[in-house]
Formats: sequence, structure tokens, C-alpha cells
Amino acid sequence: MNVLGIIPARYGSTRLEGKPLLDICGKPMIQHVYERAKERLQYVVVATDDERIEKAVKKFGGNVVMTSSMHNTGTNRCLEAYQVFKAQTDVSFDVIVNIQGDEPLLKPEQLKLLASCFDDETEMATLAIQVKEEENLLEGGVFVVLDKFNNALYFSRSIIPFVRDTDISGWQKNYIFYKHVGMYAFTPNALLEFATLQQTSLEKAESLEQNRWLENGKKIKVEIMHYNTISVDTLADLENVRAIIKKSMR
Repeated sequence: MNVLGIIPARYGSTRLEGKPLLDICGKPMIQHVYERAKERLQYVVVATDDERIEKAVKKFGGNVVMTSSMHNTGTNRCLEAYQVFKAQTDVSFDVIVNIQGDEPLLKPEQLKLLASCFDDETEMATLAIQVKEEENLLEGGVFVVLDKFNNALYFSRSIIPFVRDTDISGWQKNYIFYKHVGMYAFTPNALLEFATLQQTSLEKAESLEQNRWLENGKKIKVEIMHYNTISVDTLADLENVRAIIKKSMR
């Protein structure tokens, strides 16, 4: 199976400007993500609309393609990057993985887990992790509920499901909650279809593009991972990741 990993990378960020280029122990963040993805995948490419990011990726020897600045989602940027990279390499890919560029602690096992979802029926897949502590339930994030076949039923920024007639402190005794881990994989046809679908009301309401696929009657296979990762959204996150990587280098 040929798997292409695409890392969308934008310079602008409402909370952390220039996030892909922030230094983490001597390397820009985007390099850490790229190198970890390459531990598992033969083909990895950064998709950006910023020349500073393009220059940085080329400097460490990575693959990069320039994409339009008009994309409103990372998935649409992935589609353009896939089409450009496929034309450049003339390689046929079975699965395309949209890898978050702000997760420098990405584990290659996540990519293996996602690829394992694909059989004759799977068009799109993603990851989730069980919420085991009450504090993690209350701290926010994106939650997902599943059917008995581990297909997503719905994604929400609210805690779902709501457990009736029970104080929230006891919810986890009645139900296993899952948080979404924002990494997606598609077949090429599904990526094309997803990126060309009109935005839907549930997608707009939650500001979660994966709901577009569900609202159009499609399925998203969900694999459960058992280790946590850290996305860098704030300076505190950045310092935490720096400390973890510095410790691993000793």
C-alpha cells in the first residue's frame, strides 16, 4: 500500500504566529513533524502557501509544494498538494494522510494505526483516544461518539453524549468517552469528493469539517489509540514540548 503523508503548514496563527518555524531544540517544529512521519512513511510532503516555510523545509531536505492561499481548510490544501506531488512523482497512492503540523511529538505508530483502517470499504479514517480522567473530560477538546463498528456518529466541541440524571463527576462510570485526535486519512477519491463538497450546517455550527462528511451520509472509521500526544497551540504547550524533547535527547 502506497501512503502519502501531507503536512499542511500555515504561517499565520491566531494564537501562535509563525508556529511551523518555532525553534524546538535546534530544529523548526515542522522539521520534527516531518522527520517523525518519515520514520513510518516513504512519501511525505509539506503543503504551504508561505515562502518562509517553503525555504525552511528545503533547507532540511524535505519535500514541499506551494499551494493556494485561498484554501479555507487543511483538507482542501491537502487535495492540491496531493495532485501536485502525484504529478511530480508519477506515483499512484492508495491512502493520503493529513498530518497535523503542530504535533512535533507525533508517533509513527499513529500512521500505522490509521493505515490499518483501510480495507475495501473504508474511504476515510481518523483517530480517537479514551478520556480516562475527569479533568480531561472537563478541559474541552473535540469529542466523538461511535457506533458498534467503530464508525463515527458525530463530532462535537461539547462533551457527548450527555448522561442524564447523573452528576458530571459520575459520567465516566456510565459511559466511555472519546476525544478526537485530529489526523485524517482518505482514499484519493474520497479526498477529492470531500474537498469539493459544500460546507454543511453541522460543520459550520461546530467549526469541524469532518461533520461535512457525516452530514452527507458518509462513514468515518475511527481507530482507538492508547497514547497521548501534545499539539502546540500556546507558548505553554511549546515550552512543554521543548522540555520533553530535550529530555529525550540526553
